[in-house]
Amino acid sequence: MTHTPHIAVLGSANMDLVTYVARAPRRGETVTGREFRTIPGGKGVNQAVSAARAGATVSMIGAVGTDSYGTQIRCALAQSGVDTDLLRTVDAQSGTAHIVVDDEGGNAIVVIPGANGTVDELSAADEAVIAAADALLLQLEIPVDGVLAAARAARGHGVRTILTPAPAQPLPEALLAATDLLLPNEHEVRTLTGISDDPRAAALALLPHVPEVVVTLGSRGSLYAARGAEPVTVPARATTAVDTTGAGDTFAGALAVALAEGRPMTDALGWASAAAALSVQRPGASASMPYRKEIDARTSGAAEGSPS
Repeated sequence: MTHTPHIAVLGSANMDLVTYVARAPRRGETVTGREFRTIPGGKGVNQAVSAARAGATVSMIGAVGTDSYGTQIRCALAQSGVDTDLLRTVDAQSGTAHIVVDDEGGNAIVVIPGANGTVDELSAADEAVIAAADALLLQLEIPVDGVLAAARAARGHGVRTILTPAPAQPLPEALLAATDLLLPNEHEVRTLTGISDDPRAAALALLPHVPEVVVTLGSRGSLYAARGAEPVTVPARATTAVDTTGAGDTFAGALAVALAEGRPMTDALGWASAAAALSVQRPGASASMPYRKEIDARTSGAAEGSPS
C-alpha cells in the first residue's frame, strides 16, 4: 500500500447495549437471555473503526454526551486509531442502541439518538477535514440536515461520498444529488424504490439519482450498478454467523479504504466482503471488526462475506 487513505466519517456514536438470547421475544413475551454486553457502536463509530482497522487514517465527526458512555466511546475510537478531535461533547445523554441477538446471529435494534440529534450542521473545522479526505462516509442516524451539509461540502471539494441509507427512509433529492455511491442493503433498497425481490431492478431504478449503487445481499454477496454499464454481482461464500450486528458497517468502512487506494470496484467489493465475513464470526459490532492483515489473509483465496 503506497498511499494511506484518509477517510472522514460523519455519523452516530452510540453505546450498544447487547442482549444474547436463544430467540427474540415476541410482543408481550418475556424470555431469559444468557449474556449482556455494552459495546461502543453507532453506524458512524462502526464505519470509522472499520476503516481505521482496514488501514486508513480516519477522522470521526459527531457528538457524544457528558455521561460515562461518551467517555467510553471516545476511548474505544482512540484505541482503534481514530482521530476524535471533531467528536464533540454536548450536554445530553450519549446515543444508545438496544440490541437483541439470537442464536442464529440475527438481530433486532432500537436506537435512541441522544447527543447524535445535535449533529445538524458543520463547523469550519468539520468542513476542512472533509475537504482533506479521500472519501466521506455517511449514514442516517444523525439529522438529515447534517448529512446533507456534509455531502454538499464533500461534493464542493471533489471528495467521494459514500452514503449508507440506514435507518431506511425516503431520501431528499438534494442528498441523492450530492451522493457519489449509495450503499443500501436489500431492505433499504426496497424502501428507497418500492421494488421487492429484485435488487438488480432496484439498483437500476436508483441510477438516475446517483451515479453508482452497491446493494449488499447478505450471504449472496453484493451487486454493483453504475451508469452506462451492466450491473455486476460479486458473490460471497457462506460464513457461519455468530452475530451479524455491524456487518454492513464493516463492509462500508473496508470498501471506502479499498476504493481510496484505487482498487477496481469488483476487487474492492471482494475485499470488503471478506472483512464482513470475518466480522460476523465474532460477537459485537465495532469489537468484531477485523484488521487489515486479517482481511488480506482472507482474500488470499476466494472472498467470503455476509454484509447486511
